[in-house]
Amino acid sequence: MNGLDPLFAPRAIAVLGASPVAGKLGAAMTESLSGFPGTMMKVNAGRPDPERGFHPTVAAAVAAHGVAPDLVISCVPAAVTAAALREAGAAGARAALVCAGGFAESGAEGAVHQEAVAAVVRDTGLRVLGPNTSGFFAPHTRLTASFVPGVADLAPGPVAVVAASGGVNHALAFALAETGVGIRLGVGLGNSLDVTQADVLEYLASDDGVRAVALHVETAVDGRRLTKAVRRLVDRVPVVALVVGRSDIGDFARSHTGALATSWRVTRAALRQAGVVLVDDERELVDAVAALGLVRLPGHPGAGVGLVTAQAGPGLLLTDALRTRGVSVPPLVERTVKEIGELLPAGLTYQRNPVDTGRPSPVLTQVVERVSEDPGIQVTGVYALLEPTAVDVADALTNAHPKTPVVAVVGGPAEAARKARLRLGKAGIPAAATPAAGAAMLRALVEDASVRARLDASAVTPPGALPLTLTGPVDEHTAKGVLAELGIRTPARRVCPDWEAAHTALDELGGPVVVKILDARVLHKTEVGGVHVGITTHDQLDAALARMPVSPAVLVEQMAPSGPELIMGVRRDPVFGPVVALGAGGTAAEILGDVSLRLAPLPADEADSMLDDLATRDLFQGARGAAPVDRARLAHALLALSSLAADETVAECEINPLRVLPDGDVVALDAVLLLRDELARSDQGGSDDA
Repeated sequence: MNGLDPLFAPRAIAVLGASPVAGKLGAAMTESLSGFPGTMMKVNAGRPDPERGFHPTVAAAVAAHGVAPDLVISCVPAAVTAAALREAGAAGARAALVCAGGFAESGAEGAVHQEAVAAVVRDTGLRVLGPNTSGFFAPHTRLTASFVPGVADLAPGPVAVVAASGGVNHALAFALAETGVGIRLGVGLGNSLDVTQADVLEYLASDDGVRAVALHVETAVDGRRLTKAVRRLVDRVPVVALVVGRSDIGDFARSHTGALATSWRVTRAALRQAGVVLVDDERELVDAVAALGLVRLPGHPGAGVGLVTAQAGPGLLLTDALRTRGVSVPPLVERTVKEIGELLPAGLTYQRNPVDTGRPSPVLTQVVERVSEDPGIQVTGVYALLEPTAVDVADALTNAHPKTPVVAVVGGPAEAARKARLRLGKAGIPAAATPAAGAAMLRALVEDASVRARLDASAVTPPGALPLTLTGPVDEHTAKGVLAELGIRTPARRVCPDWEAAHTALDELGGPVVVKILDARVLHKTEVGGVHVGITTHDQLDAALARMPVSPAVLVEQMAPSGPELIMGVRRDPVFGPVVALGAGGTAAEILGDVSLRLAPLPADEADSMLDDLATRDLFQGARGAAPVDRARLAHALLALSSLAADETVAECEINPLRVLPDGDVVALDAVLLLRDELARSDQGGSDDA
């Protein structure tokens, strides 16, 4: 059996807290399991009634049925759950679903109950889903381990749902059912005490019945393991992810599960790097997996969409929705335009992409075929309103022989349009009800193709190991020395223990220079008046030194030419480990919050693409006459900084600003390097860092 087969494919189940009283959780769960084809046992320690099938213990149920349960489903209160699970494990159970709340999500007392269950897991090896979840369901095996009404009616299908929340799991499954998409497995993780997203994704990777996965993430328990599981899965099937927790909702997400959380941005960046298609809301998630459950494009870095519309206005909505999300809707080549012109009335409709047929005419099939044959098109979208006197849209598309996959958007009278979409779905053609939904489907197909092309091309650059022998707080000069050894350009500078040395440095470097206090305990020197710029004369230097706060030394540094400024850094995320960041820098860094993130170690192609993620990217590519950054030098700096994360002594390193020079190279004007041992001492109250 697979490691999670006792949970998701059990041969026998015992319900702890099973009840004959309607309205009780145990009664609802027992009723939900009525279709389960294996052995079902009912356990009620408080009111046993063996003659009616309610046994006092799991051991008694095993004796009566002659078989041990693979899975026990606990519907008992949090305070007695650990003891009940320990007894079930002793009786032969191998997995448990814990539905009750009142664990870590509820506060200190609940955390004690959750730790007691965790101890059972450690002692017995029992795999536990939950606690604090409404369960899971696998319609193809008629297993409905959920107390939510209506779940047993869900049809089997190719899409798996893995959700942090049991409620979201059910909401997504019902929404998919409305679109005619069936469910392979739907899992609500709850508090993820034992079974996590990574566990379920690893389980799905070996399930040939899964064709797409909808992933809902609130928090991650082990970020690196999660990304590895996603990476393994997307080699076979697409994964679409909705990450919640932007702004202060992250605090609620933590309280919902009682789990450690990372930032919304880091989670999205890590999952995207691993190969998921990211969406922004649950409706887009449903549309995306509905399409990807039927169709998957070959890997392509920028798949083009061809649009055929029987009504021009909705076609423009589709075009606009795609282009604003960066999806290519390229002009058709002249040969294609000529062939379409021979099918449609000349001069009456637009025929270069989108192609407007005016209405669902008898030539719709041929037009779709011609568009799909265009060399710039990898997927074709079709919009049509049902018209009583026009061609049957479902027939026209199912009888077509396009060279690309097709996504249909069918509107019209509600019931007729719904039936047409279901017919198309059964024929393997994703079908949406609105232009927005159709655009979400097309974008998901294109982004998944782009992800596959990127992953196929990715090769992680081995970290260039640079063993550090540093201890204690690291000052700016030392940090820049480390960067220079990594091949990142730094300004010429002198460390000056007194005023005389500072004057000598000015003579050697020539003006203008920057003078800074050199104190590893002061990370933000400008806030304490510790930086003075543009100094060219000795009188100016004396005035600057007189105004500076006391410090062990000063740093006199050659000023760099003006230019656009970036921020670059690496830090250790509590969930995902080392993360590399690139963003708009200087004084605008915190205001703009424009940042691109990747997990380290960083593949070379990922380093090259980080600049493209920034909303302000044009500022660094020659906008308004500014010097464009040399992308190869920028990628080199990112890879170098990524390699620094391989050193376990490093907690974080930040370069801000990273100035773009007139020759396109980048230079680190300020640098902060923090070591893990120093941060640990600081956390214990042993440091007086400013």
